[in-house]
Amino acid sequence: MIKKEQLKELRLQYPVETRIELIRMDDPAAPPIGTQGTVTGVDDIGDILVDWDNGSSLNVVPEIDRIRKVADSDE
Repeated sequence: MIKKEQLKELRLQYPVETRIELIRMDDPAAPPIGTQGTVTGVDDIGDILVDWDNGSSLNVVPEIDRIRKVADSDE
């Protein structure tokens, strides 16, 4: 179970519309490494909800999977 403070921090770190890139995901249905996506939220158990650019919507589990933020083109 995730603590309220950890959940708040995740939601601050990955707000809706944050662009991310997949580094590692421990799931046979995972998008390919390097796939980018857009965060659509963080659920109550701390999974990061993502619309991946390849059409997948598989969640990121922060304790298991690895992602990184990518800079927007207008920054």
